[in-house]
Amino acid sequence: MAAKFVSERNIKFLLYEVFDLERLTQYEYYSEHTRKGFDLVLKAAVKLARDLLYPIFEEMDRSQPELVDGELRVHRDVRKIMREFGEGGWITSTVPFDRDGEQLPHLLAGACAFIFSAANYSASVYPGLTIGAAGLIDTFGSRELYETYVPKMHAGKWQGTMALTEPEAGSSLTDLTTAAEPTDQGYYLIKGQKIFISAGDHDGVENVVHLMLAKIKGAPAGVKGISLFVVPKKRPDARGRLMPNDVTTSGIFHKLGYRGCPIVQLSLGDKNDCRGYLVGEPHAGLKYMFQMMNEARIDVGMGAAALATGAYYASLEYSKTRRQGRHISQKDPALPPVPIIEHADVKRMLLFQRAVVEGSLSLLMQCSHYVDMQKVAPADQKDNYHLLLEILTPVAKSYPSEMGIVAISQGLQCLGGSGYCDDYPLEQYYRDARIHPIHEGTTGIQGMDLLGRKVLMQEGRAFQLYLQEVTDAVAAAGKTAGLFPLAAQLEDALGRLKTVTEELVKVAIQQGPERFLADATLYLEFFGIVTIAWQWLLQGVAIEKALSEKRSRSDRNFYQGKMFTLRFFFEYELPKTLALEKRLLNPDGLSIDMDPLFFND
Repeated sequence: MAAKFVSERNIKFLLYEVFDLERLTQYEYYSEHTRKGFDLVLKAAVKLARDLLYPIFEEMDRSQPELVDGELRVHRDVRKIMREFGEGGWITSTVPFDRDGEQLPHLLAGACAFIFSAANYSASVYPGLTIGAAGLIDTFGSRELYETYVPKMHAGKWQGTMALTEPEAGSSLTDLTTAAEPTDQGYYLIKGQKIFISAGDHDGVENVVHLMLAKIKGAPAGVKGISLFVVPKKRPDARGRLMPNDVTTSGIFHKLGYRGCPIVQLSLGDKNDCRGYLVGEPHAGLKYMFQMMNEARIDVGMGAAALATGAYYASLEYSKTRRQGRHISQKDPALPPVPIIEHADVKRMLLFQRAVVEGSLSLLMQCSHYVDMQKVAPADQKDNYHLLLEILTPVAKSYPSEMGIVAISQGLQCLGGSGYCDDYPLEQYYRDARIHPIHEGTTGIQGMDLLGRKVLMQEGRAFQLYLQEVTDAVAAAGKTAGLFPLAAQLEDALGRLKTVTEELVKVAIQQGPERFLADATLYLEFFGIVTIAWQWLLQGVAIEKALSEKRSRSDRNFYQGKMFTLRFFFEYELPKTLALEKRLLNPDGLSIDMDPLFFND
């Protein structure tokens, strides 16, 4: 396996030189933190990833979870991982001090999550899901629910999950059938089935706590009738002893990749004794769950970018050491072969990978920055940051997910035939990454969310705030001679995005929602390319500043490499928006008019 799976140097560049993590310490909420403390956290995260997670990256893939005599067995180190993440404060990294957390900025916590996912995505999911589930109980649950479940989850002793999907209701939550029957005992009797539940059962913890959507008997039809429940695998009795809660793992899915974490099917209430505990108010479950879903969507993007990063460094190492062929201008067969990284096409593929992964990470950090600013900004600015996060969430989920696969494929191509074999980790990265365009809402759903909801929300205010953010970056970059041409290119692309958006809104008014959203996925792609170009331009300003200062040779090499990658994205990727624009301005409804019968051969 490759010795390097992440760049701590690039992470620090983004944290300190692009997003100015230290500036958060001027706010009271983060005032107890320092740059020295941030560095120590990063160092500890890298060490934990290198010592605990990365060594079993391949092993967890080879030794898949098994359901044996009703017990779901996972890799022996999962229990250790959960314990280390609990005791080390990683599960409570952003939890406030008054909840016994570390109260770290989300910007830093996100960088650490990226490091863990790059080391071993499957392993990172166990604590990651627990963080989201515990946060949901903390935000919307009663004091009793919090005290019963959250401390054990924070300690890594109990697993948390998000249980939405059912056999006949995937993304269409309107069709949920899991039922909740009220009782006079303070709980509901749950009955139904859930599928594709990540970490939904395993022997690496003492208990599994499901945050589950269900419909109370007599609830309104559709999503307005969905409620949220805590449904533990084992429920504590009056003495705190764990008792079976009629939650059965009826099956385990065997997956293409991401094999170290089980995805299971659950059967609930077979003995009419599955107890669920209402979170918040009845029929408000979907609103509550969206907190965890939106966090999870950004987490999916982070995991996708992390996997692509690990693949990039594996292919980079191979390209530096593998000797094959000679420069095209060299005809003498007696000359020794050169490392393949000297070939232009290999450099193109490596540049593409780097452009995708470092642009994606920047976008994900931008989202984390907005989360932090929601906490500390003046009251009249908080909603702006909320809206910016809303409109960027589908992009932050989908761009790394879709383009991460392409990037890993390019990395595999660098290795040639070796990349297709399990002697090298590229094939595992490729398999592991394929789940991300599916997880937490497919790319098609993200496209409809962006165009059909986020762009239009509050009469287009979120979109206007986004346009202003990018325009501000263009203005800042335009003051630098080296970035002026690139700033002009992004300004042009942004103008075309605005035009396309306005024309599509006209389609919605004149021809209805079906034609309006027919190519929403292509709109998302257009939006994503412009957004990543924005992130590279933000980095460009920091790069130019660094290059204007006296720096060591290694530092200058780093910044020059960043600048070449920035130029690559603008010259190779941003022009793709021209073709997308042409397609999006043609509302011919081709995909709508295609009769399903025409697919018959």
